Amino acid sequence: MQKTLKDIRKNPKVELFIRKADEQLASLGYTEHGIRHATWVSKNTAYVLRELGYDKRTVELGEIAGFLHDIGNLINRDHHAQVGAVLAGRILEEEGFDLDEVADVMMAIGNHHEEDGYPVSILSAALILADKADVHRSRVRKGTVNLDNLQKDIHDRVNYSATRSFIEVDSNLRVVKYKIEVDTQIAPVVDYFRIFLQRMLIASKSASFLDARFELYINDTKMM
Repeated sequence: MQKTLKDIRKNPKVELFIRKADEQLASLGYTEHGIRHATWVSKNTAYVLRELGYDKRTVELGEIAGFLHDIGNLINRDHHAQVGAVLAGRILEEEGFDLDEVADVMMAIGNHHEEDGYPVSILSAALILADKADVHRSRVRKGTVNLDNLQKDIHDRVNYSATRSFIEVDSNLRVVKYKIEVDTQIAPVVDYFRIFLQRMLIASKSASFLDARFELYINDTKMM
């Protein structure tokens, strides 16, 4: 029987590495990149693949890539995608995965970051789409939710302004939609584009790789 994410999560390294990676990012002032984010990205990578008609095993590998995608932050934020690909590959090999599957997951993780990654495969494209959609106030660290910090830190401000965000896939029309509700009393919509335009561009490229179209809606208004 082929192994799934449920089996991977039993490996004591996996959740430990993700928690420690998130602790390091917390000390650097980044938003949450822990188990919540890993689980959210995992579920939505699988959702995108499933709704666009990919087979069960591809969906399962997408879940795994999504859960492990930020594990490289354990070592350093810089080049975390490439480092994470190596760490994830070692874990999957230990678990007895077929080498073709190991390579596919490594490729996806190694290309998920918008600054130095590209949608080079089905898994990488779906992972990118899931990862870039996770903008929400729950990602802002509790200790930084105060007026002074929100005024100073645009990333915290934009994430905290997002009261709801989700991905919606139209299987028939092959459209991947980001739908975000933003409290404009906390951050104007333009702030979202100031920091996330590069993410939206790679999301659009990723949808195209999957023979789909990308759309962005903020407060029910189509922006892209």
